[in-house]
Amino acid sequence: MNLGVHIPDPEQLAAIMAGLSAFSAVLVVSWPYVFRDTLSERMRRVEGERERIRQRERARLEEKSKVSLRVEPKRLFQAIVDRFRLAKQAEDGEIVRKLSMAGYRGHAAVTAFLAFRLIAPVAIFTACLLYILLVVRPEAPLLLVVAMAAAMGALGYFSPAIFVRNRITKRQQSIRRSWPEALDLLLITVEAGMGIESAFRKVGEEIGTQSPETAEEILLTTAELSYLQDRRQAFENLGQRTGVEGVRAVVTSLIQAEKYGTPLGQALRVMAQENRDMRMSEAEKRAAALPPKLTVPMILFFLPVLFAVIITPAVIQIMST
Repeated sequence: MNLGVHIPDPEQLAAIMAGLSAFSAVLVVSWPYVFRDTLSERMRRVEGERERIRQRERARLEEKSKVSLRVEPKRLFQAIVDRFRLAKQAEDGEIVRKLSMAGYRGHAAVTAFLAFRLIAPVAIFTACLLYILLVVRPEAPLLLVVAMAAAMGALGYFSPAIFVRNRITKRQQSIRRSWPEALDLLLITVEAGMGIESAFRKVGEEIGTQSPETAEEILLTTAELSYLQDRRQAFENLGQRTGVEGVRAVVTSLIQAEKYGTPLGQALRVMAQENRDMRMSEAEKRAAALPPKLTVPMILFFLPVLFAVIITPAVIQIMST
């Protein structure tokens, strides 16, 4: 029974299949050139930009470390310190510790701090005295004017310490913000089988784009681990330089792991979560303290304008009638 279905010739069918195969082969070969993978290209661009940022931050950190660690003290500052024998004030180590926490290390930083603590009162006293006598020209007795300038000069004595304290606060804030991420990176590298020195070096290189201060401290600890005989001293120096509780807790865990051979991964995971919770609680405290701080500005600036907008039309209408 003929149903009218045309069966193609086998040679024609083979030719059609060969043509389709050739077309498919050409399409597969030309597909990457005709339809480019934009996602891969974008990812390569992002990776290249990330690498450039990383290299720039590394160069900046290296330049910063060179300036802070290898610079020689200024001749003027050194002469002032030697002339007035100010070096005795730094013998107890407290000034060196504070400067180290602020990111200023080496003999040059100590010399500059001691010199400024002597120069600042004299400079401020002279400037205030000249300003009062030449610009203000008060009718007060000269002794009172000198006393006022001396009081301002006494405040200048504490100005270097105030500057260092502010630097310490800003540096600790930067370390607190980035420390949980640094612990996560340290956990990944440790669980991957890297040694503690290699892990610290890797974390310092990666965290530099987020917090140069944290990267500087970690890389400095890496250097100390390389040349100090007691590795515990390197960890303790990290806690002393930063002055951050979260860093000190990690230092304690590292010392215990180094001494007793305890596993470090779980401790790092727990401490990373604790530091993250502490950062969140601090942000919540700041947010909760915002309404009381806004009360006085609203009373002084917002409410008077609101009352003026509400009352002014009524006053104008009353005056017009």
